Amino acid sequence: MALNRAEREEFLAEPHIAALAVESGENGRAPLTVPIWYQYEPGGDVWIMTGRDSLKARLIGAAGRFSLMVERVEPTVRYVSVEGAVVATEAATHEQLHEMASRYLPAEKVDAYVEKAAKEHGEQVVVRLSPERWLSSDLGSV
Repeated sequence: MALNRAEREEFLAEPHIAALAVESGENGRAPLTVPIWYQYEPGGDVWIMTGRDSLKARLIGAAGRFSLMVERVEPTVRYVSVEGAVVATEAATHEQLHEMASRYLPAEKVDAYVEKAAKEHGEQVVVRLSPERWLSSDLGSV
């Protein structure tokens, strides 16, 4: 059964690991599909953070759009997929890195992760997607 707008936005706002898919740009090749952390508040844009010179950033820049899919298997099998155009790409801030880490990590591990990531991950960008197409379903218990 498809989720209504409020249900799919609420589900996407939960801290799931997303599968990001973006066109590879090479004719006949499958899209690049990788796991990624993301941030979303209902009614807003979705944003991700990645290395400025990463393959993800280059492919997203060339395609101008990407999609994310999140899922769970308990208590029911449920998924939400969202696709849209890139509406902004900007240099990531320390505050955004902290916000993202806080979404996914236990509070006691956030500061250490942020410190390490700031030193080791190189320049990061935030890429914002405006949701255009949604697919969602709750398939019930298995």
